[in-house]
Amino acid sequence: MGYELYYWPGIQGRGEIPRLILEDAGATYRDVAREPGGMKRMDRVLAGDEPALLPFAPPFLRAGRLWLAQSALIASYLGEQLDLAPRTEQARLAARTLMLTLADFIDEIHDTHHPVAVEKYYAEQKSAAAQRATSFREARMPKFLRYLERNIERAGHGVLVGRTVTYVDLAAFQIVAGLRYAFPRAFGRRAKQVKQLLALHDRVARRPALAAYLASDRREPFSEHDIWRRYPELDP
Repeated sequence: MGYELYYWPGIQGRGEIPRLILEDAGATYRDVAREPGGMKRMDRVLAGDEPALLPFAPPFLRAGRLWLAQSALIASYLGEQLDLAPRTEQARLAARTLMLTLADFIDEIHDTHHPVAVEKYYAEQKSAAAQRATSFREARMPKFLRYLERNIERAGHGVLVGRTVTYVDLAAFQIVAGLRYAFPRAFGRRAKQVKQLLALHDRVARRPALAAYLASDRREPFSEHDIWRRYPELDP
């Protein structure tokens, strides 16, 4: 099956985890908004021209006759379709739970630089961002990282759930990469506490199809227009 992924061009954002899964699985897909005329097509879906689904915002995915939205749902669906998910029902539910938790983590990362209003620029909310980032560095990030490390310990196979790499491990890879960009000092101070998570990141990065994608120009660089933003004043 060929897939159509819809997300804003020029940034990784919330479309990157579904993209990592598609790339790792070697799936045939189109990155629609990066194609000529793709933004107009995406806008038409957002305007309600697709009877099957009215997404709130990108990312959304077309898989044959099916349409679905929300990064965590797309990731779970693709993982289960592309043999990147556990096989038992209980393990699949555990993986979905992890994916939803990772989506919460991503939201908290985003809110360090937009704590007051998403529609306002970072420069308009610097004071609140400094307070939010302090809480994130000292309390929220360590709590999420400990949770991921505990799951790897419980699984006992160097992954978050099951015995082999699944879509939630790809999502965790993206979060580690993003934190190393946005909060290199704060994350670096926690490195000794998440050795298994870092080993998982490196293991995922070595997967042949994913390594080829990461080295290609299809992988957009991190930037200050994305979820993960490097503002030195937020990472003293």
